[in-house]
Amino acid sequence: MLCTECQFNAATTSDGLCGVCVIAAAQSQPAPRPGYSFNGHPAQLRSPVGLARATIALLGVVIAADLYSLWAGTVVQDVMDDLLGSGYTVGYRPDLVREAERADTLYSVSGYLQTAALVATCVVFLCWFHRVRVNAEVFEPYIHSKTRGWTVGSWFVPVVNLWFPRRIALDIWDASGDRSVALDRTMTLGDSSARATHPLINGWWTLWVASLLVGRWASSGYWAAEEPDEVDAAVSGLMLADVVDIAAAVMAILFVRRLTRMQDAKAKADPPTIGHVS
Repeated sequence: MLCTECQFNAATTSDGLCGVCVIAAAQSQPAPRPGYSFNGHPAQLRSPVGLARATIALLGVVIAADLYSLWAGTVVQDVMDDLLGSGYTVGYRPDLVREAERADTLYSVSGYLQTAALVATCVVFLCWFHRVRVNAEVFEPYIHSKTRGWTVGSWFVPVVNLWFPRRIALDIWDASGDRSVALDRTMTLGDSSARATHPLINGWWTLWVASLLVGRWASSGYWAAEEPDEVDAAVSGLMLADVVDIAAAVMAILFVRRLTRMQDAKAKADPPTIGHVS
């Protein structure tokens, strides 16, 4: 029997109410109906598939740009090794001067490509992330610990961006997955002990934060480097950041694919309750 209040969830009490409506009544807040978020803002179910495909494609571009940067880094290191071996007597080696200029140009181009790929990917990823967040409100409006505005804003607030996006991703994942897990989260009012493990999200987020920290540290060393041995060491740090970034991008692809499939399957599995993804 459906709940007499929301006509959405199964009734679990003798009064014909579901657990969500019991909690809503205790908090003196109206129980949301399908299609509306907890705070009353409209939440329409829309397909995330197109944005997911675009995000995955751009993440592939990020990986390609990182691979190019790794190759350019090896070129720079080869030139630095030649400079160290020549004892800095580049005046007698015009060919070495040309190689150094070429290596510097290649590495600069790789930096521009990485920046362009990252910016484009961030824009499309945030569009996808916002869409799956709104869809999650339709699935489970009470499960979210952060308001919808934080879905995009949390990425740009210093310090907060180290954990808020992950918390939002966890809520979206739980709302989009097994309904019993979401109901357990709702009944415990966000108790962290009720949260299932999320190895994919945790792995992606750990690598993403690591790539940011390593990249910032390596960039500082690169811009401060003057001697060939210092440049060589700094480039090694940047190459390490590229490797971590590639791993983070691969995990991000897996995360986007899995969550998109979960939402698409959930929307199609129970059309009388939440409707098909449009």
